[in-house]
Amino acid sequence: MFKDKILLITGGTGSFGNAVTDRFLNTDIKEIRIVSRDEKKQDDMRHEYQKINPELASKLKFYIGDVRDYESIVDAFKGVDYVFHAAALKQVPSCEFYPIEAVKTNVLGSNNVITACVKNKVKKAIFLSTDKAAYPINAMGMTKALMEKNVVARSRQMQEGDTVFCCTRYGNVMASRGSVIPLFLDQINAGKPITITNPEMTRFMMTLEDAVDLVLYAFKNGEQGDTFVQKSPACTIGVLADAILELTNSKNGKSFIGTRHGEKLYEVLVTSEEMVKAVDMGDYYKIPADNRDLNYDKYFSKGNEKIAVVEEYNSHNTERLNVEEMKELLLKLDLFK
Repeated sequence: MFKDKILLITGGTGSFGNAVTDRFLNTDIKEIRIVSRDEKKQDDMRHEYQKINPELASKLKFYIGDVRDYESIVDAFKGVDYVFHAAALKQVPSCEFYPIEAVKTNVLGSNNVITACVKNKVKKAIFLSTDKAAYPINAMGMTKALMEKNVVARSRQMQEGDTVFCCTRYGNVMASRGSVIPLFLDQINAGKPITITNPEMTRFMMTLEDAVDLVLYAFKNGEQGDTFVQKSPACTIGVLADAILELTNSKNGKSFIGTRHGEKLYEVLVTSEEMVKAVDMGDYYKIPADNRDLNYDKYFSKGNEKIAVVEEYNSHNTERLNVEEMKELLLKLDLFK
């Protein structure tokens, strides 16, 4: 599928972009384009790949551009076959403080990416979303939910042969930039106790490799407007903290600070409304697009009784990891090798 093709990654200098690049660079792909607004991260990434993989580093091309500014990114999409849209504001607190900035990047920015794909006749584009988009209670989740809605709405306008647009929805990606595991390790290294919001809070646990697998699955199997979710285990924050303390032999202990503004007790990957139509693909759920037309009868007079009895897929009712199982999963991360 990717032989002699060009892949473009927005926000490509982040954790996802690096993981996707690692997976694709050693294949027979023709070129990987990294589009982002941070020249320092681009320069660091360029030199890193020149150092560790000099014979393949020439496949990497870097473009300075901001998804908020359509004119700054559209030319980078010329000749591109596939797009992975990872650029986002994704920190819950910063989006709570600056919700309009989250709208500019996560909603309007993703729409600019869609338009650039259509103009340049990209074959398929995958948009990275989050469990926080399901029943959102914070600005980050709300803007990602709007991104998903817009991807589906724009996909309805596509004709046969046009760009295929899909979403992938992730749980917590372990050790990604700004996530809780690196924070815990920084606190341990500084000799401080781990700060825990609520020990009973549950979160889905995915590795970056799992995240890339989900992208690949969506690229290969996605149809217009589909959303893909990988079935993932979960654990409580208390179990995660205990696992990290044991792996690091730390005696720092834990400090309980209470749930922060905008946080949920558990996350939902597939809502009960979506589970009614979700297709079980084994390791994944496929949520087909809601392709109702503008016939309002289908919104107001034709309901679905199943929604009241179908259970959502959340981090409380999925497989729950204990401390030993969580330690085993953590040992897959470079941070613990």
